[in-house]
Amino acid sequence: MQETFTLRKFKPDDLQKVMRINRVCLPENYTDMFFMDLHERFSETFIVAEENREIVGYIMCRIEVGLGSFGLGGLIRKGHVVSLAVLPKSRHHGMASALLEAAMAGMSNYKAKQIYLEVRVTNEAGVNLYRKVGLSITRTIPGYYSDGENAYVMSKKL
Repeated sequence: MQETFTLRKFKPDDLQKVMRINRVCLPENYTDMFFMDLHERFSETFIVAEENREIVGYIMCRIEVGLGSFGLGGLIRKGHVVSLAVLPKSRHHGMASALLEAAMAGMSNYKAKQIYLEVRVTNEAGVNLYRKVGLSITRTIPGYYSDGENAYVMSKKL
């Protein structure tokens, strides 16, 4: 049986469900105000995934200005994936890839020229997922995470 899911933009009523997914899936947790700020400023890139009318995944991003890579010289707008999570019971159905693709499409509304994110160097599943949608490792940040683990920065030209 093929499981299906739908994607839609985050709504303020989704906050507690999204925060719960964040707590279940990731060691990096954020305040409710942080989630709402990203929703208010970058709603096109804050997307939830639903399965059987239940929120089981999300992606939230922000748009920043910084130096470009991939031959994009000078200051450019960059989409930063702040957080992406899918509940364990809903993984391996293409949901995370779909969330990433939808967020990248949303980034175009903010004229982003590049997407980037940080991922734990030990998160093989995450690194493989990001490679699958075309991101590549551009550098390593030593001690990036609060527990001292290094992060890969992965990015892609949009």
